[in-house]
Amino acid sequence: MKRETANITMLGSPLHERVKSLDWNQVTNDMNASGYSLLKGILKADECEALAALYLQDYGFRSRVVMARHGFGRGEYKYFSYPLPNIIADLRVSLYPCLVPIANYWNELMGINVRYPENHKEFIDRCHKAGQVRPTPLLLRYGKDDYNCLHQDLYGEHVFPIQAVFLLSEPEKDFTGGEFVLTEQRPRMQSKAEVVPLRKGDAAIFAVHHRPQMGLRGYYRVHLRHGVSRLRSGHRHAAGIIFHDAT
Repeated sequence: MKRETANITMLGSPLHERVKSLDWNQVTNDMNASGYSLLKGILKADECEALAALYLQDYGFRSRVVMARHGFGRGEYKYFSYPLPNIIADLRVSLYPCLVPIANYWNELMGINVRYPENHKEFIDRCHKAGQVRPTPLLLRYGKDDYNCLHQDLYGEHVFPIQAVFLLSEPEKDFTGGEFVLTEQRPRMQSKAEVVPLRKGDAAIFAVHHRPQMGLRGYYRVHLRHGVSRLRSGHRHAAGIIFHDAT
């Protein structure tokens, strides 16, 4: 069976309209205040189930990672190959231009000269010219006692500083435990942890590695990591949307 080629120009799709209709002023305020924002009900139940079901297929993925083999935690994930599934491509293209103003503002405040184009294809072209040609969107699968250690998804020289994760399973029904966790490290301070209360179909958008924070002497960089706490029972699926490609 051949995977349907993803149409990366689905700007009139229902999913694109859902993304466009979000309160992006509130999202921007959340991101600037804490480095993350919760997007509720972006995916419908049938979309979540269709994405989760892809994990059992052998085609459409470029690699499979068993976390325990690399010290990443327990559980596993698969990176999609190009062409991406329609829904993954649509999310990547629809979310990106909404996040660009935040990303460029952050870089300005942190004194980073990099600026991001409004169109995702232009940014991917930048990645590919630098040898970052492997797609990074992924599906993750966890079972009982699985977890994901705190980490950052960087993958190369060109990094878009915001990413998204979509929960495809229902807490307390499909699994228990398995909370999405963010930690924040400020200079000369202890780390702060926060649990993001995702439900099935929700997304968290969050800083990949750092964000600006106002201090007494101006803005400085706050470093963030993310992970998943240990599952107590059941199975948990999630989809990660990373906007840069990997070397």
